[in-house]
Amino acid sequence: MSRVTADTHALETIIAHAVPELVSGGLLFIGISIMLFTINPTLALLTFIPVPFIFFARPIFRKLRRKHKLAQEYMGELNAALQDNFSGMKEIQLWGKEHHESAKITDISNNHSSTLIGALLFGAIVRPSIEFLTSLGNIIVIGFGGYLVLSKNAMSIDEIVAFLLYLSIFYTPVASVTRIIEDMQAGIAGGERIFEILETEPVIVDSPGAKDVGILKGNIEFRNVSFKYENNDNVLQNVSFTIPEKKMFAIIGQTGVGKTTLAGLLPRFYDTTDGEILIDGIPLKNMTLRSLRSNISMVLQDVFLWGGTLRENICYGKPEATEDEIITAAKTACIHEFIVGLPNGYDTIVGERGIRLSGGQKQRVSIARSLLCDNPILILDEATSAVDTETEREIQNAIAKIAGSKTLIVIAHRLSTVKRADCIIVLKDGTVAELGSHTELMAQDGLYRHLVEVQSVK
Repeated sequence: MSRVTADTHALETIIAHAVPELVSGGLLFIGISIMLFTINPTLALLTFIPVPFIFFARPIFRKLRRKHKLAQEYMGELNAALQDNFSGMKEIQLWGKEHHESAKITDISNNHSSTLIGALLFGAIVRPSIEFLTSLGNIIVIGFGGYLVLSKNAMSIDEIVAFLLYLSIFYTPVASVTRIIEDMQAGIAGGERIFEILETEPVIVDSPGAKDVGILKGNIEFRNVSFKYENNDNVLQNVSFTIPEKKMFAIIGQTGVGKTTLAGLLPRFYDTTDGEILIDGIPLKNMTLRSLRSNISMVLQDVFLWGGTLRENICYGKPEATEDEIITAAKTACIHEFIVGLPNGYDTIVGERGIRLSGGQKQRVSIARSLLCDNPILILDEATSAVDTETEREIQNAIAKIAGSKTLIVIAHRLSTVKRADCIIVLKDGTVAELGSHTELMAQDGLYRHLVEVQSVK
């Protein structure tokens, strides 16, 4: 956020102010130089004596840029820390960490201010030094010009007066260069930080020759899929299974076995390390990202809602949806009765990240949003993790109604949610440990049966 806002503002200083001033100042410098050489070439050369000394300040300007860049990095840290504190205010109060967080913000703020003061101090030294050098140029011209007028009659009084008047304009762009260069250092430092982002190549992109596949049926196949995050061991290892279209498959397993990672591979939030995933016999990499993701709806475990209305959040994926479509999706997600009970109904503001809603309410709004898109593949990642038993039962009934109309992938810890699945995939240590229906897996007396007995699911 700091790079998007503060650094772009610093870069704007170069584009809107520094560059135009440099261009106009350069043209003025050239024009006045021509006039000075026209009046008296020797005296004009003397006026250039202080100019080379300005370039000796270049190492100072480089150091100044580094200080500005460091100050902007501290500003980024400050913004990030403040955002964390605003978002985690309850946790800070709960654990009594107000003084700790205040001290951390103070440290970062002090680092930023001291670095910025150091940069300004450099500027305060350089700018008067340049002005002093230009003043020496005036002294040289007046002294030598007076000598030419009085001793050698090489110049007339009119010429020396005209020369001095031009000279007063000549040093103006020279002196302003220092101020402009000083101002540019913050902009250049900001530009470096901006282009670090702009020049970053996305990891997940459309493959050469990828095509728009239109609307898919939803036949999913994992072929010897392995995946690992950078510098880590494999999270998934040689995972293979097939999900026929319009069937309901459940993925279960203990925490950390790769359930959410497996679901994230389908819309290509990540790419497989080995193996491949196909939908309707087409490898994912042969599809454009837009067309692939337009066939998939997801209800994520960590629900994100925008700070607008309930209506805007529900129809985010389908803004042209009719009122009837929105209401139907909300009823299926068991959230309609709650919404119509609010004073403003579907036009109720949910607040930043849905802060005015409970966890279960946010999850049901997310389910309604996914159902409204009516994509052939629907992934429910712990969709019932934040709801009470009664609401869970209603959502299970809603899932049962959806089953048979689209390919369903349900990830759940509560095994009561997955009993009705056509097939249950049990993951253990990143591999498929068991595969079958609830009845078949209960007969095997394996990991699935153990998990069911632990949760006392009948």
